[in-house]
Amino acid sequence: MTGAEPEVNVSDRPDLQHVDVRYVAGLARIALTAEEQREFQGQLDDILDYVGKLTELDVTGIDPTAHAVPMANILRDDVARPSMDRDHMVQNAPASVDDAYVRVPAVIGEEH
Repeated sequence: MTGAEPEVNVSDRPDLQHVDVRYVAGLARIALTAEEQREFQGQLDDILDYVGKLTELDVTGIDPTAHAVPMANILRDDVARPSMDRDHMVQNAPASVDDAYVRVPAVIGEEH
């Protein structure tokens, strides 16, 4: 661990002993039956219990990592290239604005 990285204190994190699966399903906009809620709640509780056990491990001297193996950027170069003709794309869109922009359903501010 380098001196610039703050040490994470697990006790500073919110309590994850129980997370309501209905809340998570709402965030994902997934409708669950009562049977699915019971099944998935049990699975989520098991996962959180396991994460709780992991917090008990002594990780002194172990550097934090984002991946278990080294990762390298394998993306192609960002080079401009021809794309679909805008008029053709707008013509094939289910809805448009001023025959210039594709209209998409609103997702921000929706109540669920």
